Amino acid sequence: MTLQSDSDVGTLQIIFGLYGAGGFGREVMPFVVQESSKLLKSEARSDLSICFVETQNLKDEVNGVPVCSEEYFLGLKHLEKLFNIAISDSRAREEIACKMIDRGAKPLTLRAPDSTIYSGNSIGQGAIICSKSTITSNVSIGKFFHLNIYSYVAHDCVIGDYVTFAPHVQCNGNVHIGSHAYLGTGAILRQGTSLKPLIIGEGAVVGMGAVVTKDVPPYSTVLGNPARPFVRG
Repeated sequence: MTLQSDSDVGTLQIIFGLYGAGGFGREVMPFVVQESSKLLKSEARSDLSICFVETQNLKDEVNGVPVCSEEYFLGLKHLEKLFNIAISDSRAREEIACKMIDRGAKPLTLRAPDSTIYSGNSIGQGAIICSKSTITSNVSIGKFFHLNIYSYVAHDCVIGDYVTFAPHVQCNGNVHIGSHAYLGTGAILRQGTSLKPLIIGEGAVVGMGAVVTKDVPPYSTVLGNPARPFVRG
């Protein structure tokens, strides 16, 4: 898969850039490549080029996929530029997304073929839905959501923008999660109710393996089973 220059466009009509060639990006790129033929069919296009986009530590390629700089990618003309962001830092993700969109690139939601999404859901632009993950029914999710491997979101949850689920997060029904929240590997969120959902506040961090039974205030960190506020000693 070769990244062509702007002067060699030929029949090239779409270029997709996955921002970030670190560990998460390397996990996501294989299903991007696998699903590229479906993308071409859905977009009624004849050719697609795929690359990683990086700002530092540039290499010629990573795992057989070309790497280009942000400025090179954004400077390409006469192409439709699609992108997503495989970076866990939600604030960085927001900054990059705004820059990309301002420069004319369009977000593309990425979904692994072995993920599961049921009916009645609303998922914002730029989500990454990873392998073996599940979204059940009547869930509302904001922009640039990361749902990592083996994680699930159950019925009637409401999730804000730029939220990150690490692997094996269990988010049960009627949970409301504010924008920029981060849920660590193996976190479990108890089920709320329609009248009293469990609330995870904006910018909150739920630690690895935490079992959340009570609301989590905005911009706080909780750890343990049951989860309690982390207090620096």
